[in-house]
Amino acid sequence: MNLVTICGHNTTMLYHMLNHYHLHMDEIFVVLYAHHKKDPIIEQGLEILNKFNLQPHEIIIDEPFNWERVTEHYNRVKLLKPEDWWIVADDDELQLYSKPTYQIIEECEEYGYEFVCGGFVDRIGDNGDFPKITMESNVWEEMPEAGFFRYPLSYACPNKVTMMKGKVQVSSGQHYVQFPDGTTSCQREHDKRYPIEKNFTQVHHFKWDYSVLERLRQVSKTKANVSFAQEYQLMYDEIEKSDFKIDLTKEEFMFQRISNGNYHQLENWEKLRKKIVSI
Repeated sequence: MNLVTICGHNTTMLYHMLNHYHLHMDEIFVVLYAHHKKDPIIEQGLEILNKFNLQPHEIIIDEPFNWERVTEHYNRVKLLKPEDWWIVADDDELQLYSKPTYQIIEECEEYGYEFVCGGFVDRIGDNGDFPKITMESNVWEEMPEAGFFRYPLSYACPNKVTMMKGKVQVSSGQHYVQFPDGTTSCQREHDKRYPIEKNFTQVHHFKWDYSVLERLRQVSKTKANVSFAQEYQLMYDEIEKSDFKIDLTKEEFMFQRISNGNYHQLENWEKLRKKIVSI
C-alpha cells in the first residue's frame, strides 16, 4: 500500500496527516508544491518529513491554487506503480475505513474492484470556532465537531476517491474517477467500484482551522480557476454572516461531537452517505 499527498500553501496539518497514515504504508510519496523557490513551505515541509525519516518525492514550483495541476501530479505519481494500491489524500484529510484496508484490498483483488469511494466529514472546533492547530495538537480533540457544512454553504463537491489502483486516474479535486472515454464516476454505479454499502470512506477534513479564513480570501481572488474562486468567495461570505463561526445547531449540518477517529461512532454516516453519492 502506498500513500501520495501533495502539500501546498501551508504545512499546518502535514505532521498530523503523516502520523495518521505512516504505520500502515509500505511507501509514502510526499510532493511539496511551492509557489516560488524561496517559499517557506519547502523548509517547513522538509523539517516535518525528517521526523518520519522521509524525503520529498518531489519539490515542485507551480501556480498557486491550481487544482487541475495538483490532480495531474497525483495521477502522475500513482502511475509509478500502476498495479499497486494507493491511498490519495490531501494533507488535511484523515481517512477512516469501515474495516482494515488490507481486508478491503483482498476483496477488491478477489472480485476485480479497482477503486474505493468516500466523502467529506467536515471538522470544526468547539462552539463552531476555527482553532489554531500546532504540531503538539490532538486534532481530533481540538476539532471535535464532525458535520457536513461545506456543501450546504458553498456547494463544494463532497465526494472523494480515496483508495485505488495506481492506473486509475482521478478527476480534478480527486472527487471522481476519470475514465478513458472522458466520463467520470459521478453519480454512477460501476463494476470496478468497491460496494459503497460495505465501505464508504469517511474523509475527515481538518481544513477548517484558524488559517482557513485568509486562504478562502486568497483563493477567491485567484484567476487559476474561476469556479473554485467563486466557491471560496461564497464560503467566506457565508462564514462572515455567522460572525466567523459555524452554527452547530443547524440541523442540515448534522453535527456530532466525536473527539477520536472511530469510523463506527458517526451515527449519521448512513444518511450522509446517501446524500453525498446523490451529489
